[in-house]
Amino acid sequence: MRIAYIAAGAAGMYCGSCIHDNALASAFQRKGIDFALIPTYTPLRSDEPGASIDQIFYGGINVYLQQKIGLFRHTPWFIDRLFNNRTLLNSLARFSGSTRAEDLGALTVSVLQGENGPQKKELAKLVQWLKKDYQPNLVQLTNSMFLGMAREIKRELDVPVLCSLQGEDIFLEGLIEPYKSDARQLLQERAKDVDGFVATCDYYANFMAEYLNISRTRIHVVRLGIKLDGHGENDSNLEPAPFTIGYLARICPEKGLHVLADAFHQLAEQVGKEKVELKVAGYLSKRDEAYFQQICEQIETWDLTDRFDYWGEVDRKEKITFLNSIHTMSIPTPYKEPKGLSLLEAMANGVPVVQPRHGTFPEIIEQTGGGILVEPDSSEALASGLLRIMNDVEGRKELGKQGKEAVHQNFSDEKMADATLDVYRRYVVS
Repeated sequence: MRIAYIAAGAAGMYCGSCIHDNALASAFQRKGIDFALIPTYTPLRSDEPGASIDQIFYGGINVYLQQKIGLFRHTPWFIDRLFNNRTLLNSLARFSGSTRAEDLGALTVSVLQGENGPQKKELAKLVQWLKKDYQPNLVQLTNSMFLGMAREIKRELDVPVLCSLQGEDIFLEGLIEPYKSDARQLLQERAKDVDGFVATCDYYANFMAEYLNISRTRIHVVRLGIKLDGHGENDSNLEPAPFTIGYLARICPEKGLHVLADAFHQLAEQVGKEKVELKVAGYLSKRDEAYFQQICEQIETWDLTDRFDYWGEVDRKEKITFLNSIHTMSIPTPYKEPKGLSLLEAMANGVPVVQPRHGTFPEIIEQTGGGILVEPDSSEALASGLLRIMNDVEGRKELGKQGKEAVHQNFSDEKMADATLDVYRRYVVS
């Protein structure tokens, strides 16, 4: 079986979807299966060795130029290759905070238009490479914003096309009108072009069935998995005090660091600030610098600066060190998160989690027993949950033990690849 998986780069940022896609590709490749992880927009960045091909399609600069300037929709392909330099494409991260909402909306709609949109030349390049050079038995798209590619791929290659569902609704719902409505209409129209979908949890499968106006039976659920090497190899020898709370996620409002900061303040008020500590790690974009600065200023106002430690963006080794330095972790997303990779990473190291009761979190806690749930959108409820974990030392250890055992048994990248392969075999005849 030969699989082509079309992924989306995040311009130099550690991205949950990129890490997931890279882990899936690596697991398939270790099994000896021909699995091409194909970057689009920018190179993929993962905290593990890269598994993607060297070539980049839908290069971010070309996509933008073709959107804004009609001339670039007709330039020779050899000219386009000049703009697909990896260093140049990764530099796009510097402009992530300055992109206009109108431009984002128009670009999203045009990519969904596929062979009828301004980027049809980019689609033609991708289809030609797939048809002549790689010749896959199945193609998978990383998320539904790539549905505009499916019709032409199926027409030219005559192979099954699947589409992952990985939390793209938060971006789509943030578009301004009329692009938000136009994108939703195109999504529902183009969803008919693919053979099936793959979601990360039951919650998101149910949600996206309605969002895309498709039958729930068309969506397969494949649980997340992580590469376990290095995770959980060292037993934690943390002192009981200070009680250290961790946050490992992108620094942005939708991940809820502001909620955690407020809960941390409440906890410090209750037990004394010398008994608690908050450690934060994660990518910070220019767009969200003001948001983070506001949180830092609030922490200073609360006189908790000396109890707060920001590690910045961490690589794999630093991540494991970070997770072994905390007693519990919380990422209290206001958004109903469909993934939760970093929760699995925390539990793989015996760290219990405290999460809001929505999105994928109830499923993760039920399947692992590695944490507790609290009411969403409430710093008071989160503070109470953290206090419970703090005071019940034996209970905390048991949650950590249960979570670690469950993740190491059932949430490896190998398990994820096996489950994905089972889905592929439903569509590819041997």
